[in-house]
Amino acid sequence: MAEIRRDLVKNNWVAVATDMALKPHDFPINKRGIDTAGNHMFCPFCEGNESSTPPEIMACRDNCSEANTPGWSIRVIPNKYSVFQLEGELEKTHAGIYSNYNGLGRQEVIIETPKHGVDLHELGQEKVAQVFRMLKLRYNELSQDDRIKYIQIYKNRGIFAGASQDHSHSQMMGLPSMPHWNSGPADYYHKKEQCLLCAIIAQEKQIGVRVVYETDYFLLICPYASRFSYETWVIPKQHCEHFGAISEAEIEDLAMVCRAYTQMMVQTLQNPAYNFIFNTAPVNLPYQPGFHWYMEINPRLLVNNAVDIATGMYMNPVAPELSAALFRENMLKQS
Repeated sequence: MAEIRRDLVKNNWVAVATDMALKPHDFPINKRGIDTAGNHMFCPFCEGNESSTPPEIMACRDNCSEANTPGWSIRVIPNKYSVFQLEGELEKTHAGIYSNYNGLGRQEVIIETPKHGVDLHELGQEKVAQVFRMLKLRYNELSQDDRIKYIQIYKNRGIFAGASQDHSHSQMMGLPSMPHWNSGPADYYHKKEQCLLCAIIAQEKQIGVRVVYETDYFLLICPYASRFSYETWVIPKQHCEHFGAISEAEIEDLAMVCRAYTQMMVQTLQNPAYNFIFNTAPVNLPYQPGFHWYMEINPRLLVNNAVDIATGMYMNPVAPELSAALFRENMLKQS
């Protein structure tokens, strides 16, 4: 029988099939042989096409080449189609029963490699670490603007994960307010006076059934109330509120484990689309204890259906305990 489990972090409910695991080849996307990689048309992110993007904000260049020219290894640009602009102040407008805010914010694209058709997990470990260093750098830069209250880092890989370009890239959004779905850790701290993510680490390590892998600095688990089939969280074992405070040793460890895990996951689940999501504390707001940054890796094997949308309750046909057992076994084979 299924269980309806509460996700304390996202503060919602998930229906989980506790005694079954839909096999990767049984999901509709894989069953129909749909290509999840995306389109193969002209790519503005490729080296040599710099004039097709907005002027770069920052880039890693080994040969002192000029901005907006070839010769880069990582390139950061404004999102050409962003609805956000970091101009003026946040203002609220009323229109009868409706209200709105102006689109204050910033959205950046971090192009992870000049090579087309090479995904993040296919890059070398040091190159992956370089990408994480750039994310940290841009996070800390954006946090200096008092108008930004929350910084969302994410990666869409494949059309079913929302990617509009199949060239490997991540994105970063500076928002004028904190998303309500990240309030769970602060609410838990207010009630229990302890960090929710630290409590999750302690309980998951004690039970062990949902642990996928552990390194010196990170614990990988399939969360108790997984919204997505084969969802995995990468949680820093040392309490830390902001991704921008990640140490160099943690960056190197994160690059190693993310690369190894994603290679294993892509092979195990038959090359799925997936999202990386970094959850972190708000910035430029009065201090709220209880936040602890962590990373989600969500394979996108199903498209949200009418029940998910109507009820707000995700339906997960794969028990996280079984997901973790499969991933744990395959990670051990890799190591």
